[in-house]
Amino acid sequence: MSVANRLDLTLRLVQGADGSDRISVSELSRRLGVSEMTVRRDLDALEGQGLVRRVHGGAVATRSRAEDAGFLAREPWQAATKDRLGGAVAQLVEPGSRVLLDAGTTTVHVAEHLAAQAPLTVAVLSLQAAVCLADRPGIELLVVGGRSRPGERSFVGPLALRTLESLAFDCFVMSIGGVHAEHGWSEFSLDDAAVKQAGLARADRTVAVADATKLGVRAFSRVAPLGAVHHFVTDRAADSACTHPSGPRTLDALREAGVRTVLA
Repeated sequence: MSVANRLDLTLRLVQGADGSDRISVSELSRRLGVSEMTVRRDLDALEGQGLVRRVHGGAVATRSRAEDAGFLAREPWQAATKDRLGGAVAQLVEPGSRVLLDAGTTTVHVAEHLAAQAPLTVAVLSLQAAVCLADRPGIELLVVGGRSRPGERSFVGPLALRTLESLAFDCFVMSIGGVHAEHGWSEFSLDDAAVKQAGLARADRTVAVADATKLGVRAFSRVAPLGAVHHFVTDRAADSACTHPSGPRTLDALREAGVRTVLA
């Protein structure tokens, strides 16, 4: 496991501790299969980035839920994992496609890899993705209008919905706040959920992408049942009950619903 990926997984385990409880160095060492000295060094690195707080014998997350923080706070979290997911999603996009790219920290990594699939027409739902794809050879960039959510820089609201209703896409790349075996795809914001529902309705095929921490999560606003999505790309840790107790069960439910899962 690379250092970057190990830091991603360490952060995920700290964030997954019950409530505000600490997770011990010895527990992290057991789950990661590395020495306690390595764990302490990694926790020091994460604390230096403001992502965890060291306590006696372990660590606690600086925030109880990543979704409560804005884009800029979440952007560096699990960056290596998100970049790997971005590359896997881009490989599912055929050259010549008309793509709707959702907002979110993971989909910015998708945008970085889409240039390799050019020529493409890409409509974006975030300011970050627009900046990433501007002036890229072979990319015809469309910026979906609408209200920019404070802190998120994603386009939502009636103007965004009307714009989507006037367009048709070959592929919708959808980020998601939670995916649950019984409750399907969900989001923490009503505005985000509405935009995703419009994207699902206007695309021939939907590729959902999320890191493994989103599996088993039931967020506030339901977006769609599991079977509304064609592909789901997540990281390999999702298949580990040790790291993510709800992961294998959620993946099984997705496959039973006909969703093709990709573990990157």
